[in-house]
Amino acid sequence: MVFSWVRKKAADQEKLKKGEELVIPNQFVCPISLDLMKDPVSLSSGITYDRESIESWLEGGNFTCPVTNQVLRSFDQIPNHSLRKMIQDWGVANRNYGVERIPTPRVPVSGIQVSELLFILEDSVRSLNGRRCLELVQKVKKWGSESERNRLCVVANGAITVFSAAFDAFARDNSFETNANLLEEILSNMNWMFPLSQLHSLGHHTEAAQARLGSQDSLRCLVWLLKCGDLSAKKDSMIALKELVSSDQKHAEALAAIEEASEVLFRLVKEPICPAITRSSLMVIFHLVSSPSSTSMAIKSELVKMGLVSLLLELTVDSERSTSETALGVFDMLCDCEEGKEEAYRNALTFPVLVKKILRVSELATQFSVSAIWKLGRHENEREKVNIFLAEALQVGIFQKLVLLLQLGCGSVTKEKATELLKTMNPCRPELECVDSVDFKNLKRSF
Repeated sequence: MVFSWVRKKAADQEKLKKGEELVIPNQFVCPISLDLMKDPVSLSSGITYDRESIESWLEGGNFTCPVTNQVLRSFDQIPNHSLRKMIQDWGVANRNYGVERIPTPRVPVSGIQVSELLFILEDSVRSLNGRRCLELVQKVKKWGSESERNRLCVVANGAITVFSAAFDAFARDNSFETNANLLEEILSNMNWMFPLSQLHSLGHHTEAAQARLGSQDSLRCLVWLLKCGDLSAKKDSMIALKELVSSDQKHAEALAAIEEASEVLFRLVKEPICPAITRSSLMVIFHLVSSPSSTSMAIKSELVKMGLVSLLLELTVDSERSTSETALGVFDMLCDCEEGKEEAYRNALTFPVLVKKILRVSELATQFSVSAIWKLGRHENEREKVNIFLAEALQVGIFQKLVLLLQLGCGSVTKEKATELLKTMNPCRPELECVDSVDFKNLKRSF
């Protein structure tokens, strides 16, 4: 036996010297993915598959064995430990070929285990046992870190509702600092349970989760974490806020009513610490100023006084697509209030930036840019400023940009605004316009 192993090893080394390709034994290959199995499991049909592959097959609505095509009597997946050990030994023996040893897979969590843990967590929340809650939340976090299947299992058993209730319970009475560690752990877990819209489409009831996470206590805690938390806490809090305000406008109105909320969001844009946080902050601000309520107008005026108009223009000059789109969207909304228009008129970057972004970033950015210019050109109480604005816009080539936009095609609302702007600027066009041919480079006609 020893001699045969030595001869086999010598033969493998000889193949390696000759540069021959290593062939994976057929019994080690998954019949579905045709890759080396990492976690072999056997079905009731007696055929062994890689766990990840067969789970994807079954989740796709299939009830048969892929190889035999017979209907499965049971969906139980029995770990094939002997085959997995053989695959591991084969990987060690062929490490000279670059084969890495397959780690021993962990047994995936079951729905019963998740349900039991969530039941205990609910009981601990009712008694406000913070230490016990932290242990349970960390256990769920460990499950989620082991595999995507565990995460799906946790989410499918309604964890988002229990976690949001726990967050709301420990955020009450402004006891943020006392429970900061637990609150951050809960948010960290909820991160991979979003988005709520996807959960709702899968048949999960998310209204209770939204109500708990969108309560005044929870929102105040999220704002506090944005202000005082570390980078990880800020990221998790911002993701939760963005999820809330994008799911229902009433959460944006509730957030706008919280003291310091707009100031904290503005500071995160002005003093960027992470591109993801900057983008999310702009998105949350966009939902705050998009609300038709009176609170939204107050928020707009407050943000303009802080200097958000100038900050948005500077940010838009040289930023990637998603950030530029959101910044232009917020700028467009700020132009609805008198203070925003006045600040835009005073800033020398307003017209060059808005005109340059038309047809240069995306259709959405073009829509926001045209809308903002259209609003600034309709200030009836300040005709002198409007005329100066139109003259500056013509000098940076807006007339040609709008004509080209109509030729290439755009949305009906943007088309109406562009047409109205062209009619307004046409009388003074020959004297003032100036064209930069670089702006039209590589643009294609629609025909």
